[in-house]
Amino acid sequence: MAKRRITMRNHSAEANLFARRTFIIFIGVLVLILVLFNNIYSLQVNSFEKYQTRSNSNRIKLLPVAPNRGLIYDRNGVILADNKPVYSLAVIPEQTDNLQENIDEISALLNISDDRKKSFFKSVKRKRRFKQIELHPRLSEQQVALFSVNQHKFPGVFVDARLKRYYPFGKLTTHNLGYVARINRKDANQLEIDGKSENYAATHGIGKLGIEKYYEDILHGTIGHQEVEVNSRGRVIRTLDYKPPTPGKDLTLTLDIELQMIAKRALAGKRGAVVAMDPRTGGILAMYSNPSYDGNLFVHGISTKNWNKIRNSKDLPLINRSVQGYPPASTVKPFLALTGLEEGVITPETRVWDPGWYQLKGLPNKYRDWKKWGHGWVDLNKAIEQSCNTYFFDLAFKLGITKISTMMERFGFGDYTGIDIHEESSAIMPSVAWKRARYNKSWYTGETLSVGIGQSYWTVTPLQLTQALTTLVNHGKRKVPHLLKSTKEPSRDPNVEEEVIYEEQAPLVLKNDEHWDLVLNAMHRTVQEIGATAHAPFKGAKYDASGKTGSAQVARIKQDEKYDAKTTKENQRDNAMFIAFAPYNAPEIVVSVAIENVAKGGGGTNAGPVARQIMDQYFGNREITSSYGSSTTDSDSIANHQHDHSPQQQKLSSDNAE
Repeated sequence: MAKRRITMRNHSAEANLFARRTFIIFIGVLVLILVLFNNIYSLQVNSFEKYQTRSNSNRIKLLPVAPNRGLIYDRNGVILADNKPVYSLAVIPEQTDNLQENIDEISALLNISDDRKKSFFKSVKRKRRFKQIELHPRLSEQQVALFSVNQHKFPGVFVDARLKRYYPFGKLTTHNLGYVARINRKDANQLEIDGKSENYAATHGIGKLGIEKYYEDILHGTIGHQEVEVNSRGRVIRTLDYKPPTPGKDLTLTLDIELQMIAKRALAGKRGAVVAMDPRTGGILAMYSNPSYDGNLFVHGISTKNWNKIRNSKDLPLINRSVQGYPPASTVKPFLALTGLEEGVITPETRVWDPGWYQLKGLPNKYRDWKKWGHGWVDLNKAIEQSCNTYFFDLAFKLGITKISTMMERFGFGDYTGIDIHEESSAIMPSVAWKRARYNKSWYTGETLSVGIGQSYWTVTPLQLTQALTTLVNHGKRKVPHLLKSTKEPSRDPNVEEEVIYEEQAPLVLKNDEHWDLVLNAMHRTVQEIGATAHAPFKGAKYDASGKTGSAQVARIKQDEKYDAKTTKENQRDNAMFIAFAPYNAPEIVVSVAIENVAKGGGGTNAGPVARQIMDQYFGNREITSSYGSSTTDSDSIANHQHDHSPQQQKLSSDNAE
């Protein structure tokens, strides 16, 4: 019989083992508790500010508030750019019981298109239901009134009002003011590069052209903020704080809207530009390019139909002709005469025989004067009064292109004037170096003769002509043309304005100051003398005007061809040019006019009357006695006055350019 072994439990050893294990577990738990408390201490004490900030960022949101854009006024306080309330229809989906049914009813009530409805429901899928979504961006006053009467039927649907740019004068001011339009990707990228994107967080529009773009930083203002508390879903619970935005500054321009209206009326049915400036300050009184377009079309996003109509127009309304280049023609003859006097090539008594043409020795081609039979003996005064081409062919030949271009550059030709818009062209002041750089060709004497009557490669902008004429009447003092007169804070006294001070450019100093008066006197005679080229447009004027006409060749014709406007294509007809200033003894206004492709006549016939209308408006009923006395009253003999060189007689041979 086998023996059974019985194992006896050692309760004492087990108790000790249990105690050791319990102690180890206790120590482990204690360590974990200490770690936990250490983390709690770190979170609640050491990192309190850090996590409180992160908590608040989840709970508190800063909503940007866009500033009101500054207004723009003319020199007399007439508003040119306003902020007009625009009403849109918005919907908060979660507050509407039956969204589809309500939208259908509203669409039928307000005649909302199916395309807008589709766009709305796409937005509903992308956005949270407690956020407002735009159904119609621009309600008419009738639609606003109709919805207001029926609003009680549509919970969660409301009219949202905001300010949008509005230009009361439409086409009249577009080329000066430009316009405000939606911020596109290019604008957004540029704002990011310039470090200005934060200030545009709540802004939808930005200046695109003209004054609106040039002074964008002044007009825009500074963004404000609304501090709100939101729940975990992003819904606004309450407003905690509000920092109002700082509105942009209001601008007062040098423009006179009444002069602008006269310019538009005078250019009706024509392509061209008018620039009028105060020579005492450089302030632009009028600057109008015709045809124009309505900047309001771009504020809300221009339709494809309207855009194609503007873009495809043969009259090119998008071009600001007041800052684009034209051949100056005879309007630059006074400046060339001054150059001749200054270089000692001519004196006031220097006479040139004009048989109706000019010919270089050894060459068969003849450079024709506008008067077929010529002017006979011509001195400085008669050359400018009658716009004698032959005199200036001879003068240009004696001067040479280098002396001409050097002096003309001092008057600002071929360079930017510095006006406060970005769309300006520098135009072209040709020279030997310019032609070599542009065409890699030599300069020819025949081209110098063409430059002598404002042709060849030479182009000027009406604004450049105005600035150059200002320098002339100011005896060399150069003014910077500008549109901005003053600024003012909307929150301050409206009568308190900050005048903008413009520094003069380096003066044009002559060897003999008497030369200024010699040329200006010749321009004065051009208007005041019976039979002079600019006399007829200013017949009977109560102010003492001076000026110069010009007819610019557009298309080149051969030596034996005759120009006939009736048989010439419209875009190849001559341009009419005119410059003027008044009063003669103390000029208050200078005017430049350019009219494209005139059907007949020259600068005196077409552009001169436009300048007259501008000056008549400016001087009003003021009467300034002319030093010529009764010569301002025309006689019957002036009915057949000789306007600046007739187009068919002015043409140069294509061979002569060489």
